Amino acid sequence: MADMPRKNDEPDVSVIIGAYDAMPYLARCLESVEAQTIGADRMEIVAIDDGSTDGTGACLEEFAARTAIPMRVVRQVNSGGPSGPRNRGLSLARGRYVFFLDADDYFGEEALERMVAMGDRAGTDVVLGKIVGVNRGAAKSMWKETVERADLYSSNVKFTLSAQKLFRRDLLVRLGMTFDEKLKTGEDALFTMEAYIRGNGISVVADYTCYYLVGREDRNQMTKKGSYERRFDSARALMGLIAQHVPPGPRRDVLMVRPFVITLLPQFGPGLLKQKPEVREWKMALAAPLMKTYWTPELGRNLKVNERLRLMCLAEGRLDLLLDIVAFLRAKEEPELVRRGNPPRLHLAYPHFGESSVLPDRAYEVTITEWVGGRRIEPPRDQPRLSLARRVVRKARRALLGAVRAPRGHRV
Repeated sequence: MADMPRKNDEPDVSVIIGAYDAMPYLARCLESVEAQTIGADRMEIVAIDDGSTDGTGACLEEFAARTAIPMRVVRQVNSGGPSGPRNRGLSLARGRYVFFLDADDYFGEEALERMVAMGDRAGTDVVLGKIVGVNRGAAKSMWKETVERADLYSSNVKFTLSAQKLFRRDLLVRLGMTFDEKLKTGEDALFTMEAYIRGNGISVVADYTCYYLVGREDRNQMTKKGSYERRFDSARALMGLIAQHVPPGPRRDVLMVRPFVITLLPQFGPGLLKQKPEVREWKMALAAPLMKTYWTPELGRNLKVNERLRLMCLAEGRLDLLLDIVAFLRAKEEPELVRRGNPPRLHLAYPHFGESSVLPDRAYEVTITEWVGGRRIEPPRDQPRLSLARRVVRKARRALLGAVRAPRGHRV
């Protein structure tokens, strides 16, 4: 396909790099940009040194002085998070597309050429390039095939919400999109989900490794830092965004699975048993308004039994029942499989099965594929046809945990 026309010598893509104490990883990062087959004349680099103390700023300026790629380096006082540098870079970008490259990570050589070509061919506003982990895990389930237009609701793209994607800059400018500088974690999930929902389509480049996600040996990454309150802030923001742009119903339920299961629910896992009573109570208080506002019974039937039970305990404010279920999970006990009802339904007998009005039998019902003691448990075949939301989530369940990259933030 011929290159898309460019006006006023605007580059095809602006690579935005926010960097804080990124040595020695930054050198590999910059080398990978310089090696891009798209060519120096079709891109630019906008690098923001966010108050580094390890020579990161000098490295950026030295690279800018010798590279053939048009490059601008801005040095600023540390902002305390990734959003400020990304927003500063976005305000300076001139490209038709922008890519937010973390200073720890690096590109495959053909990454930008392939992603820009895909965006131009498909006319989409967001392009996902295959990501693999280096000394860390990375999402896998969305890289099964290259797709010109992926459906947000029926595919696994909704489970990768990191910022490391190609975005059409016109979309971001038209909608006034920026990263939320008040959020200290989950800011990239909020930004990417909005682009998914409001943009003109999502493409996936799965037949080439575009991005290498690096785990730092010094573990100086935001995913390993921060208080639990930040996770609640992230869940609240993402739930609010989804509710703002997607009407109530199956499609909203599909998207809400992500913040409920990936952001909120880990706060109520086995680790809860080791926490002080006041911390447990505060977590319950933080969760209560989210459950009241966004939880629906249909959403609950998209989940595994133990997930649904824990969230129902949150909705009812029953910390006592929640702790019993969490203790059962920590002990790695296997729930008994019980067939009950007319017509018969399969249930997993976690604690308080058959004895609590707060957790009625239907709360224990198997509604999606479960694995118990190495056995695969499926809902009865005579069960009513699954709604759109349940069909979509059932398809995604097996890869759910692997498909989620925890938001990676700024090193502080």
